[in-house]
Amino acid sequence: MAHLPLAEELSVNLASLRSESHTSSIDETIGEHAELLSEQLQAMSEALFPPASKKELRKFTSGEAARLIGVSDSRLRQLSLAGEGPQPALSPGGRRHYTLSQINALRQMLAQAAKGRNESRVYLPSRSAAERLQVLAVTNFKGGSGKTTTAAHLAQYLALRGYRVLAVDLDPQASLSALFGILPEVHVRANETLYAAIRYDDEIRALSAITKTTYFDGLDIVPGNLELMEFEHETPKALLSGSAQPGEMFFSRIARALDDVSDRYDVVVMDCPPQLGYLTLSALCAATSVLVTIHPQMLDVASMSQFLLMTHDLLSVVREAGGRLDYDFFRYLVTRYEPQDAPQTKVVALLRNLFGDHVMTNPMVKSAAISDAGLTKQTLYEIGRESLTRSTYDRALEALDAVNGEIEQLMRQAWGRS
Repeated sequence: MAHLPLAEELSVNLASLRSESHTSSIDETIGEHAELLSEQLQAMSEALFPPASKKELRKFTSGEAARLIGVSDSRLRQLSLAGEGPQPALSPGGRRHYTLSQINALRQMLAQAAKGRNESRVYLPSRSAAERLQVLAVTNFKGGSGKTTTAAHLAQYLALRGYRVLAVDLDPQASLSALFGILPEVHVRANETLYAAIRYDDEIRALSAITKTTYFDGLDIVPGNLELMEFEHETPKALLSGSAQPGEMFFSRIARALDDVSDRYDVVVMDCPPQLGYLTLSALCAATSVLVTIHPQMLDVASMSQFLLMTHDLLSVVREAGGRLDYDFFRYLVTRYEPQDAPQTKVVALLRNLFGDHVMTNPMVKSAAISDAGLTKQTLYEIGRESLTRSTYDRALEALDAVNGEIEQLMRQAWGRS
């Protein structure tokens, strides 16, 4: 065959294949499989969470509430008996339970009472006007590293600690949205993802118009769906046409969108797509901190090596074009770690030897508790201790709190707090 342009050659080959086959084509088979799987997943989701229903966060025992606020259980009991602050629900056995909104109301009350003393910030850790918005990008080039699970648990942990949090789902697969009970095919309409706030035409919207509240008091979300892929398609066109002004280049669009809501939040947690496209690059340019999740297997580490090389090259180009890369911290988080697995232990030792303090001290251990919670689209912070084997739950929660507590401490250091 003579040398043809790629598109013509592909067209000729496809025509030849069609003429040779009278059975269902592979694209039709894939389409059928996609439809079957989508219908089944939607049916399962609707069985767990009917479209008309909303996910609700469980209530917290007085002991849990006291630990979250930073007071003793007896102090909460005294407040309750004195009729001060929101009153907890009482179980038949007389145990007191608080909603997260009640816990936050107690934080406000205690902080107000301690106004002018350092104690007030213990109860209400929100950033001051002098402390910049923390924007954490959770990313990896390879799927299966626990990226979305990490982002979801981090956002929820920070909300439970009293921070004002915005979760941003940048992945077209919208797994983070699904964890928060938002079905991308049902609950997210056109122009209701982050794409609406970073698009290049006159249908652009303010980010404040597309944020959604969640069942976690103090935690909002910008959901995702396949519409996000439009940014990957439209950006090359904008670059070629020169329609984007220097201050409106693709790598500055997420940062500019966040400016619209920066005074509402202390932290933004972005779940990036598992590929290095325009969305991920824009997220990395908007971030003040980056968390790279790593599954400690040599194949995953090799994949991450390619991710880092590509990221370096692309961000160098972005920097030369005027993009800002100003990180308070950059960390690798070991996920799905099995301490008893000798090869994994060697990989972790290798990473620590190579990257030093850039590898987080606390790894996220592999846990059946997190997997079991995920079966019902829930996180460990949602299901409660009574839903699983207590020892399994306690071990997983201890590891999870250690990871998220370390990230919180890095944030506090970036704000100049101890």
